[in-house]
Amino acid sequence: MEKSMPWFILKNLIRMAVLLLLVSAAAFFLVSASPLDPLKTNVGQTALGSMSQEQIAKLEEYWGMNTPPMERFVSWAKDFFRGDMGTSLLYRQPVSHVISVKLKDSLWLMGTAWLISGAAGLLLGVVAGANRGKTVDKVITGYALVTASTPAFWLALVLLMIFAVWLKVLPIGLSVPIGVEAAGVTVTDRIAHGILPALTLSITGLSNIILHTREKMAEAMESDYVLFAKARGESEGQIILRHGLRNIILPAMTLQFASISEIFGGSVLVEQVFSYPGIGQAAVTAGLGGDVPLLLGITVISAAIVFAGNFTANVLYGVVDPRIRRRAKA
Repeated sequence: MEKSMPWFILKNLIRMAVLLLLVSAAAFFLVSASPLDPLKTNVGQTALGSMSQEQIAKLEEYWGMNTPPMERFVSWAKDFFRGDMGTSLLYRQPVSHVISVKLKDSLWLMGTAWLISGAAGLLLGVVAGANRGKTVDKVITGYALVTASTPAFWLALVLLMIFAVWLKVLPIGLSVPIGVEAAGVTVTDRIAHGILPALTLSITGLSNIILHTREKMAEAMESDYVLFAKARGESEGQIILRHGLRNIILPAMTLQFASISEIFGGSVLVEQVFSYPGIGQAAVTAGLGGDVPLLLGITVISAAIVFAGNFTANVLYGVVDPRIRRRAKA
């Protein structure tokens, strides 16, 4: 049985490599087909009008406008496989350096939101499922349905208006105070600036976990073995801990790791609203500015992180449930 695990992992790694290739190719050709002119976007129409043809030609060469898209993509792919992600056209720095700086700010933000939404979603889902049809279940389910249909950027604007503009208890944006040198930024400053973005991502990431956990918990509470446990005189708390959680922990774990993609997608909009200098804002800047090397680097890294979440869930599920490994081997 254990011999199938290496093949299970290898198969997922091959899928990951194919996925990254397809995602990077799709991102590249979508940017290439964009109607935005990199020169007009980054230099400006007025500045272009005052330049000579030689200067414009140099800019076109710098932005790769005269090179066929397929040739540019193949060249980028060869460099990427050699470990060179290229140079950002906007930041004029290696793409790997730009991503490492931006990702550092985003990871703790998204990681915090991921942990909070997972823990709170599991707890609320268990409570709702164990009390199906009761008032507490209706309140929690209603909350989940409302947040599921609430756009992340709208919720971010509401929280920004309430806590930063009206109450003035939290910063209005950015990841550090304005005008403070890097050496003078404290951990408290970073936490204060990350509360609203993390809270927004946590709230929007709760709904799916709550609803899914609720259904699984309700099914467990209505099963024959729970009825038998009640007949033996076990309390409701004992039944939830011994029988309910044991049957929902695997689906909840899978959903938690799969929710990484939602956290990543939501961070793009949230970082824009709060002007948070993370990987999401860098992706928007690269896309609007025609910075293809940076956008492709962010796309590949983001897809790898999202796939790693799903991959981890599959591996853990396969370790616990041998049937998953047998299906993968087949």
